[in-house]
Amino acid sequence: MKITDVRTYIVGNPWKNWLFVQVDTDEGISGLGEGTLNGLAKTVETAIHELKHLVIGMDPFDVETISLRMIRDVYSDGGQVQGSALAAVETACWDIMGKATGQPIYKLLGGRCHDKLRCYANGWYRGGSDEESFYTQAKEVVDKGYTALKFDPFGAAWRTMERADFASAIRNIAAVREAVGPDVDILIEGHNRFSVHTALQFAEAMAPYQPTCFEAPVPPYRVSSVVEVAKRSAVPIACGEDYYNREQFAELLKHDAVHIIQLEPQFLGLTASKQICGMVHAHNGVTAPHSAQGPICSIVCSHLNMATPNFFIHEIFDDFNHSWAQDIFTPPFKVENGYLQPPERPGLGVEINLEEAAKYPYHPGHWLPLFKQGWEKREPVQ
Repeated sequence: MKITDVRTYIVGNPWKNWLFVQVDTDEGISGLGEGTLNGLAKTVETAIHELKHLVIGMDPFDVETISLRMIRDVYSDGGQVQGSALAAVETACWDIMGKATGQPIYKLLGGRCHDKLRCYANGWYRGGSDEESFYTQAKEVVDKGYTALKFDPFGAAWRTMERADFASAIRNIAAVREAVGPDVDILIEGHNRFSVHTALQFAEAMAPYQPTCFEAPVPPYRVSSVVEVAKRSAVPIACGEDYYNREQFAELLKHDAVHIIQLEPQFLGLTASKQICGMVHAHNGVTAPHSAQGPICSIVCSHLNMATPNFFIHEIFDDFNHSWAQDIFTPPFKVENGYLQPPERPGLGVEINLEEAAKYPYHPGHWLPLFKQGWEKREPVQ
C-alpha cells in the first residue's frame, strides 16, 4: 500500500478553525487526521502541503519513518506547527492501518485497558465570569452526568493579579465547589498565566476547595519554574500540553515533580504519544491528554487513553461545542453519564461529511484570545 495524496479541509468553528486532513492510498483506503492549532490553521495547512512530498509513495504502516522524514530529515524546529502537520498525517495513517486490518486504533496501540473512560467537562463556562454564573453553569454540568469539570477562573490575567481580581478568582472556585458538592472533581486551568510567586499564592488560596489539580500555572518552557511550583504547591500540578517532542517530557519527568501529564497528541502524533505514556508510567505518573483542538483530536485521545494503563481522565469539549459540530462526522461521538468509549469501528471509527463541513468556512477571527476579557465566551474575534 502506498500513499498517493494528502488533502486538507478547514472547518470554521467560531472559537478555533478546525483543520482536517485526508490521506489517500493506491488501494482505495483513506484516513482522517487533524492539524488544528489556535490562530494558525492556514499556517499548518501550508506546512502539510509543503511537507507532503516526503510521504507520498510511502507505506502508511511505516509511521516511525514517516515521523523521521517530517521532523528529523527537515532539520528545522518548526515547533507546534511542524508537530501539528506531522500529527495530522500520522493520525490519518493510523486510521488507514485500522481500516486495513479491521481493528479500532486502540487495539493496535495495545488493546483495551479500561472498561470505559471517565471524562471531565471543559468549555462549559460561556455565560459569564462572575461567581453566580460559575455556580449556575457548574450545576448544569453535573446535571448532565459529569463527575469532573475544569475551568479557568482567572479572566484575562497575566503574570500577576490585583487583589480584588485575585479574590474574585477564588470566589469563582468556591462557587463551583459549592455547586457540585464534595464528590465531584474540579480541575483549575491556569493557561500558563502566572509568575512562580503568583501561582504559589493561588495554589495556597484554592487548596481549601480541594481541586484535583492546578493545570499549567506557569509558562512551560522554563522547566525549573514548573518544578519549583510543583514541589511547593499545596495542589497537584498538571502540565504538558505545550510540549511537542519526547525530549521535553524527559526533561520534565526527570525531576519527579509533576505526575499528571497532559501530553498533546496533536503536536506529537500517536506513535510518540504512546511512547511518552510509557515514560510517564515509568515515573509513576498518570496521563490526561490535552483534547481541546477539534473533534478528531478528541477521538484520537479516546483511542490512546483506552490503550494506556496509567490513563487518568479524558478532556471533553464535544458536549459544549455548537450543535452542528456533531453533524460533520458520522457516527457522532457521545459522552454518556460522564463516560465514553472510543469508537469500535475500524481505524478512528468515524468519517467526515465534506458536504456538511463546507457549510462552515474558514474565518481569520476564529481563534481563542486567552488574554483578552471575555475570551471564555468563545466567540469570533472582531
